[in-house]
Amino acid sequence: QSQKNKYISQTFQISVCVMTLTLLVYPTVCPDREPGLQPWTPGHSEAHHVTIGYGRKVILTSSATVHSIEILNGGKLVIADSYHPILLRTKHILIGNRGQLHIGSPDCPYKGNLTISLFGRSDDTDTEHSYFGRKYIGVGTGGTLEIHGEKKLSWTFLNKTLHPGESEDNSYLFERGWGNRGIIVHVIDPKTGEVLHNDRFDTYRSKEESRRLAQYVDLVDNGMILAMVVNDEGSNNLEDSGILKPILYYTLRPQASISIEHLSNSTILELAEPAEGWGPGDRLVLASTDYSMHQAEEFTILPCPACGPTQVKVQGKPVFLHMGEEVDGVDMRAEVGLLSRNILVRGEMEPGCYGNEACKFFTFDTFGGHVKRGFKSVHVSGVELQHMGQQSMGHYPVHFHMNGDVDQKGGYDPPTSVSDLSIHHTFSRCVTVHGSNGLLVKDVVGYDALGHCFFTEDGPEERNTFDHCLGLMIRAGTLLPSDRDSKMCRDITQGAFPGYVANPRQDCSATSTFWIANPNNNLINCAAAGSEETGFWFLFHHVPTGASEGMYSPGRSEHTPMGQFTNNRAHSNYRAGMILDNGVKTTQANDKDKRPFLSLVGARYGPHQDADPFKPRVPALIHHFVAYKNQDHGAWLRGGDVWLDDGGTFPDDDGSRQEVKNSLFVGESENRGMPIPDNRIWGPGGPDLNGRTLPRGVDFPIRGMQIYDGPINVQNCTFRKYIALDGRHTSAFGFRLNNSWQSCPNNNVTDITFDDVPITSRVFFGEPGPWFNKMQMDGDKTTIFHDVDGSVSEYPGAFLVKEDNWLLRHPDCIDVPDWRAAICSGHYAQIYIQTRNPASLNMQMVKDEYPDRPLTLEGALGKRKHYQQFQPVVTLGKGYTVHWDQAAPAEITVWLINFNRLVVDSERHTHTHTQKQKQRERLHRLVVDSERYRHTHLDTHRHTHTCTLHHAHYSLPSPSIVSASDPKNCPHHGTTSYESTITPVTQSPIS
Repeated sequence: QSQKNKYISQTFQISVCVMTLTLLVYPTVCPDREPGLQPWTPGHSEAHHVTIGYGRKVILTSSATVHSIEILNGGKLVIADSYHPILLRTKHILIGNRGQLHIGSPDCPYKGNLTISLFGRSDDTDTEHSYFGRKYIGVGTGGTLEIHGEKKLSWTFLNKTLHPGESEDNSYLFERGWGNRGIIVHVIDPKTGEVLHNDRFDTYRSKEESRRLAQYVDLVDNGMILAMVVNDEGSNNLEDSGILKPILYYTLRPQASISIEHLSNSTILELAEPAEGWGPGDRLVLASTDYSMHQAEEFTILPCPACGPTQVKVQGKPVFLHMGEEVDGVDMRAEVGLLSRNILVRGEMEPGCYGNEACKFFTFDTFGGHVKRGFKSVHVSGVELQHMGQQSMGHYPVHFHMNGDVDQKGGYDPPTSVSDLSIHHTFSRCVTVHGSNGLLVKDVVGYDALGHCFFTEDGPEERNTFDHCLGLMIRAGTLLPSDRDSKMCRDITQGAFPGYVANPRQDCSATSTFWIANPNNNLINCAAAGSEETGFWFLFHHVPTGASEGMYSPGRSEHTPMGQFTNNRAHSNYRAGMILDNGVKTTQANDKDKRPFLSLVGARYGPHQDADPFKPRVPALIHHFVAYKNQDHGAWLRGGDVWLDDGGTFPDDDGSRQEVKNSLFVGESENRGMPIPDNRIWGPGGPDLNGRTLPRGVDFPIRGMQIYDGPINVQNCTFRKYIALDGRHTSAFGFRLNNSWQSCPNNNVTDITFDDVPITSRVFFGEPGPWFNKMQMDGDKTTIFHDVDGSVSEYPGAFLVKEDNWLLRHPDCIDVPDWRAAICSGHYAQIYIQTRNPASLNMQMVKDEYPDRPLTLEGALGKRKHYQQFQPVVTLGKGYTVHWDQAAPAEITVWLINFNRLVVDSERHTHTHTQKQKQRERLHRLVVDSERYRHTHLDTHRHTHTCTLHHAHYSLPSPSIVSASDPKNCPHHGTTSYESTITPVTQSPIS
């Protein structure tokens, strides 16, 4: 047994040795060290067409200029990792069937400095590629592209606030030291404050030291600062040595010291994490932390031996304020992004715009390079892309085009990815994902781009992940209606039907940092730090468009559950930090709808399991979203079951809809911004009335949570620093301005905390005047919400209603003049009335108890529509009379909505009527034929009919039984999901 144990022990030791030997036999081989590569030095000729094919494997070892490079049929090109910079100029690189281009690898990143420069003009005479076009790196079917630069920190946060004009406090101090007799000289760089070199000259001892000093001074570059200290005794013959020439220098008595302050035009940035890989000469961008994205600033890193791992010195001083701290509970630190990489792919540009339609809108050349993939394998990391993209469809800095599944589901292992990219000063987007699924986009900085930056195109793109991506300074472009600004929208009529008149704010004007055309994508740790319109925009293609046509059934995207949306932030956007709303027009322009293809249209999001509306609903979760300094809204979220949890919003971030929990709203924080030439957006604010930037004019009403439409549930939220001023309304809770739509009585608030918010500023229902206008639109008149626990009004269970809405008021209501509201008890519900033939009438509704207090509604839709809709809130158990300003419409359709137990007691109707049931768009409707009323009206001149609503006789049963307080009970602009006929029951609530 002892021998057996000994044998086992020896066997184990041998196995370990063999294992160790195996690991040593297979080390990582860098691509440029692969055996069999042939050196390739093509020289410099813009007429040289290069083809690398038929199994040929070559390595480029020096700079070169060629017309084009095509790598085909098993050919392979490797770029040598050289100590000397390599510049490769070419019009295009085409990687075709089984062709390969390798620059570094994941385990052996490229460490040298490589520039691939794509040259050419849009009007060149040589034939362009039918698929890739011009000026490109194109990866065709079966091609392989592997580019891996050095690993560097892509972006981080500023960890100390930077004030305008602030620079490093450079104090140069030289003190007397015994034993150093003579003249001591320091040469100082005025830009950095660094002591470049120093020496001591004992001119008292010998004339030779005087001559050496003169020679030393002669060698000092012009513009440097020369600090000269005489310690003990110097020589009298300095003038004879030629030392007294025109140069800046300082001399001191033996007991004195010299102090030169503020020597440099440089700044120290304190960062939130170590600046891995950042070095002198690298360029950075510092994001705005105010309303204007144009306060972003670029800097170049300088040498700084004294800097710690989380510090970098940059040249220049900031022009704007950049926050580097949490302010009033909201993380407002500026993002700091890296723009430089050791591998640069760039487009060579003309000095100005030339000869195409883009010149109507841009003064600069917009015909950059582009990278397009349709591939066997693509992994790109550690690359800078500058002057890429073109103002034409399909030509973007990074473009995944109709690649299908590019993760393990599609057989790609490792999954396809792009990471650690710096994409800046581009002419069409940053990263485009088109008809591709499962792509990983990580640690990418997109800066100063035209059109949507991170862009999903046709609607079927799913399972793509954007992780720790930063986008800022995103401007309008010309490609799609949603890319265009107002001028472009009006001037570009291609694709529109003759006679089209643009409405820019409805059809176009949607430039976004993240444009997500399918909700089943993941956004994690991303920052949208400045765009002309919106940070994150989720929208819906009712059917897939473009090359993806037919990939899913109509309406699928509107019901697709949302992917992960966690720990994202948005600021310095003009319209909103985030929008979840709208769709795009998926039909071509025609006589009935003249708008161009892909114009913005309405859409409604209602996520369900497996995107099947007959299956249970799945809430869209928005977790830990931070939004601040967005001029219109922090978040605008429309649709069913959208929950925002643990988020922070900021001034004029008009809040979000559906369910908002555990969130912080700040009205006017200590991030005051700084004065700029436009004085309209600078004015007093906060409890101290100090000056600050404002989202719009000085009288623009600031609201924390904007209650609009419904239903919403606001729970366990804190509102901080909302204080109204003379001439400016400010409130924690408010309502959408100039609102023609409904307000739902199931808008519930509970567990609300106010911090530095006077009770007079908790709520404001609006009044006629600036921004509110006449308050004559339907939504302005019917506002309401339910204070479930009394944490707002101090009356648990109360409803807050507009002070002059006598459809809801009763004698026990309590007026709150500062809020322009009344606090009322009761049971409230909503009816939806649709009229046809004609649709242009105004409706007047009167509560029987207050016949002299009518409420006139003009309808939520324009008067030119073929139908009209009204959505008044009413009190259960009360009678109401409806009047029309002309003969009653030929057809009146009533949706019975938001009633716990709806009563339509035919025995108590004041007239005989006929009920017809119609099903349209999956809604069962009670249709009242007004022709049967005309001869029974009590006052035929007033065209009146009366219907009394009671409590507890009839309800609308549904497969999904929920309580009346459930948010699902309200329609969104008149849509809901009733599926059953009206049945006489007494217990079942509405779904």
